Amino acid sequence: MRVNRSKIFDITLVAVLAVPAVLGAALTTVYASRPEVLTSAVFFVGAVLPLLVRRTRPVLVAILTSTIELIPTAFRMSGSMPFVAGIALYSLGRYTPGRVAWRVGAGLAVVYAGVAVSFNLPSATTWLSLIPPIIGGLAGPMLCVGAGQYIRIRGELKERDAKARADAAVQNERRRIARELHDVVAHHLTVINALVGGARSVMPRDQDAAREALTAAEQTSREALTEMRHLLDVLRADSGDGPDAATGVGTGGLPALVEQVMKAGLPVTFSVDGDAVPLPTHVDHAVYRIVQEALTNTRKHAAGARATVRLAYLDDGVEVEVLDDGMSTVGGNGAGFGLGGMAERVALCGGRLETGPRPSKGFRVFAKLPL
Repeated sequence: MRVNRSKIFDITLVAVLAVPAVLGAALTTVYASRPEVLTSAVFFVGAVLPLLVRRTRPVLVAILTSTIELIPTAFRMSGSMPFVAGIALYSLGRYTPGRVAWRVGAGLAVVYAGVAVSFNLPSATTWLSLIPPIIGGLAGPMLCVGAGQYIRIRGELKERDAKARADAAVQNERRRIARELHDVVAHHLTVINALVGGARSVMPRDQDAAREALTAAEQTSREALTEMRHLLDVLRADSGDGPDAATGVGTGGLPALVEQVMKAGLPVTFSVDGDAVPLPTHVDHAVYRIVQEALTNTRKHAAGARATVRLAYLDDGVEVEVLDDGMSTVGGNGAGFGLGGMAERVALCGGRLETGPRPSKGFRVFAKLPL
């Protein structure tokens, strides 16, 4: 069963204020024969009890508590302590919308000022001597309401900031998923297109080669569907080790990726420098996607090129470099989402990305990601 801490706090507050007042008044009445103390205690308890519903009925509580607070003062009796009404007025500002809170607070402030003037009028020598009680009567309630409004507005701003951060996280996740889909679809469809085209060209004279190419195309399409299903699992998942972990790709899959690209007709040389170490999931995933996108761009925009993939493990990070020696048919060697997706991945890992034409010919993609 869920515990309502706010309700428990209010009950405790009322008990702490009311019980000592009642016991003290009862003892004073019995042993000191001062019945007026009991009357004051009745007013005090009457002002305290409405605080039980100060969060749900703040306007009613403020009016009721202030009225009970002012009755003894208006009749020159020993009344309840003013901080009780202060709590009610604070609650008015804390749990009531701005306009309503200020209007009710202003009305009660005028009443407080009026009672203060009537209380001090008999002893006033000039009208100027009434200014302090008027200011006090007006300022006290308004300050309490203002304090409640300040806490209320600050809480609303925190909630708004939290919602904005949640919305930004959703947008970032959507961009990440779009980037994943682009990488998966662009790479695999490029490979499938190359394999089917090659099969069509050799089918009349070499049916075995055509059959092998079509089998590879079938396998590639199956892998594309599998990765897309992983992405959909990420969207459906409520918890896990992180969004990139569900895709199941990393540096361990680079040899298979290179072999797949070579079957599609792009000669690739793959090398690893240094001793392989386990990489953080997001870094491991980023390295794979960078190589995949770079080889896809080479296959699409630099026909007849050869590519080189180098993976280097360093003490403080990992480097990946993809070179080709082709002549790009599109400015920027694959303008579009590819290079932008690489940049986003590297930025999220806190790394550095360099892309651009090589001095002689071809294109270079270089990324260094910290551990």
